[in-house]
Amino acid sequence: MPEHKPEDIRDRTFNFALRIIELSHQLPSTGASGVVAKQLVRSGTSIGANGEEATAASSKADFAYRMNVALREARETHYWLRIVEASKLVDSSRSSPLLKEAVEIMKILGAIVSSARGKRKS
Repeated sequence: MPEHKPEDIRDRTFNFALRIIELSHQLPSTGASGVVAKQLVRSGTSIGANGEEATAASSKADFAYRMNVALREARETHYWLRIVEASKLVDSSRSSPLLKEAVEIMKILGAIVSSARGKRKS
């Protein structure tokens, strides 16, 4: 797997957030869907926001902490996307690509956090 530069993940999470917002507009206008949409947008846009904060970290430990927050938000977003797909709130052709991207973002962020903490996978 090629190493990702911080700019790559910044662009990727920004574009992911835009796609999450677009998906939220496609959800039906019901009470339950509104709750899911709100949670999905909150966590899906927070990934990149926390990544941006990490770039201004005051130390390596602070950077690792902030990137770990981004990773947690990516996990939460993945959860909400699974809810969207399993409850058939939209056609899976709309949610599946986002689920796949969420997994990729989690892998990248996980690698960044491990590297920042000095832990390398063998």
